[in-house]
Amino acid sequence: MGKKRTIRTIPQERTPMVQRPAAERARDFTEVACGYAPGEALREASRCLLCPDEPCVRGCPVGIDIPGFIERLGEQDVRGAYEVLSATTLLPAICGRVCPQETQCEGVCTVGGTLEPVAIGRLERFVGDAAIAEGWASVPSAEPNTFHVAVIGSGPAGMACAADLAKAGCAVTVFEALQQPGGVLRYGIPDFRLPNEVIDAEIGKLARLGINFRCNTLVGRLFTVEQLIRDMGFHAVFIAVGAGAPSFMGIPGESLNGVLSANELLTRANLMRARDFPAVDTPLGTLGRVAVVGAGNTAMDALRVSVRSGAETVSCVYRRSRTEAPARAEELAHAEEEGVDFNWLTEPVAVQGDGERRVRGLLCRRMALSEPDASGRARPVPVPGSEFELECDTVVFAIGTSANGILGRTSQLELDERGYIRVDQDLETSMDGVFAGGDIVTGAATVIEAMGAGRRAAGSIKRYLGLAAAEAEHVPASDGDGMLFGLGPEQRGYARVHLA
Repeated sequence: MGKKRTIRTIPQERTPMVQRPAAERARDFTEVACGYAPGEALREASRCLLCPDEPCVRGCPVGIDIPGFIERLGEQDVRGAYEVLSATTLLPAICGRVCPQETQCEGVCTVGGTLEPVAIGRLERFVGDAAIAEGWASVPSAEPNTFHVAVIGSGPAGMACAADLAKAGCAVTVFEALQQPGGVLRYGIPDFRLPNEVIDAEIGKLARLGINFRCNTLVGRLFTVEQLIRDMGFHAVFIAVGAGAPSFMGIPGESLNGVLSANELLTRANLMRARDFPAVDTPLGTLGRVAVVGAGNTAMDALRVSVRSGAETVSCVYRRSRTEAPARAEELAHAEEEGVDFNWLTEPVAVQGDGERRVRGLLCRRMALSEPDASGRARPVPVPGSEFELECDTVVFAIGTSANGILGRTSQLELDERGYIRVDQDLETSMDGVFAGGDIVTGAATVIEAMGAGRRAAGSIKRYLGLAAAEAEHVPASDGDGMLFGLGPEQRGYARVHLA
């Protein structure tokens, strides 16, 4: 680019993004946020100071050149902006939608010191959507080599690793236990936040790199990690299976009919056409009155899916206050707008059932906040004599996940005391040539953090195989010279426009 970056006067207010009205969106699974129009994206890009010290880059887990892509966008060079992005991230349309930018890049934005921070995530989504519409994709920069690498899991860590290895010339096979690739992006995030069409388009880029996807293949059950190397001809393996085993509180009544994990509810909703309700019967059954325990992003998804799936009432139960809730502020606001009832400072004590072992209520108690605990948040303590029953027919626990132990039980992988895979500084496991990263190593993390682990693992695998450590060059390829940008709340209509 070569331009000198200078401080200049910027619009003080962040450019708002159109969102569908709550009363309308709560009836379907169509995407809530409509994205920027071209003029809105240009206006927001003009708010970036292009800071020489780039605090936003340091705030990004994968070090995206944020000033670089925004500068290109401000010059109306959307393809150039995508080229900058694709040097570091292969999923801009996804990350722009679901990453917690407010605690990462936007949280350290210089503009945010006195004004609202630059809407980096919205700009990333704008560029990512343009790339999807135009068919831009990175292409391999290395000649094919003789190395075969297996990637177990097709979530963000697995996809990032697979892409980097394919660009280095490796033959990559991705094994996915479910019927479609995408991992937690597919089964864990509803359409109204991350449309399946966007996931399909981003995964399509990987297929264009020559990556082979084998779905409905559960490694650890059909064959072991050892067999991948010993019998199936793979030279290295990357394990990126996530941490998908749901956690429960261990309170009485959790075995009653009508008790679900958020993982189960969201998987049914996302993979079994619940998003088409009411055109088809939802695979969730009759939810009735729903209580969701927890207040993270997964809890917000479970609450909002329940609203859209015909629940009579939907309540959130959380033992701390709204201030301590780990969910993104935007997701909390959306849930409130869509009619969710929040029971703050409330802790479940037992799930109560009827004579047929079906849920009839959730016994709770009020909490008060005390001194901070190890997490830095105010510690909740019970209020004596405050027990009450919250009437409900379905209880959904959204209080986190733990490691799925199937791989550890069927291989020689060394696990830590929590059941997660132990790795060294290069993400190599106790088995030679077997690497691991993402949630199965660290516990639950963000999409962009998982991608960072996948890219780091790819670098280690390339060094292990004796390939050049340098990252592959990313060259966007396109047939046309126009840009396609999503316009309007329906999110399915696209118009061909130019930023001239």
